[in-house]
Amino acid sequence: MEAVKAEADRYAANVLPIIREAQKAGARTLREIAEALNARGIATARGGQWYAQSVANILERA
Repeated sequence: MEAVKAEADRYAANVLPIIREAQKAGARTLREIAEALNARGIATARGGQWYAQSVANILERA
């Protein structure tokens, strides 16, 4: 369980700068951030698409 949490923390730390970049580029809402990540071809930790909630989860973890 601890390994799973550590991996999630590591993934969040890697994606956070990309989220901050999207915010600087004008993405204001969680949905806009998700669209920016999807447009850049950044996959979620499980290889899927980004949604507002998945962005919220990363920001909460950060």
